[in-house]
Amino acid sequence: MDKLVLRKIADRRTLEERKKHGRSAITNGKDLLEGVDGRCLLARRYRDVANAIIVDQGGLDRLSETRVQLIRRFAAAACLAEQLEARLVRGDQIDIQEHSLLVSTMVRVAQRLGVDRRAKNITPTLGDYLLSSKASDMEAEAVE
Repeated sequence: MDKLVLRKIADRRTLEERKKHGRSAITNGKDLLEGVDGRCLLARRYRDVANAIIVDQGGLDRLSETRVQLIRRFAAAACLAEQLEARLVRGDQIDIQEHSLLVSTMVRVAQRLGVDRRAKNITPTLGDYLLSSKASDMEAEAVE
């Protein structure tokens, strides 16, 4: 790859710093996936699974792009597994090897993501608390 291409790939600016129209519709959150309008049952289920895992991981703002991509792959595998299992429950034949491989893949991705919920930190940091406490003390002294 030439240096210009690598430089564009390794653009270190944050998404907020880049022009909104210069990003893909998927990155902007406009599209779920390319060519998918997001209203069909399977697309909604995929989005629900991905969003639930994102919440379990502490929120989108705390995730690396790599982790987001793993979550998307896990959500896709979960939807496929649910489709296979629905066929099984309806009494249809399924390929047990396909199901086993899918479940095994999901286990490996889940291990990478971690299965424990991560609490989102909503409390102020110690530094923030001390600054606000100091500001309150200074205001109280100024009033006296």
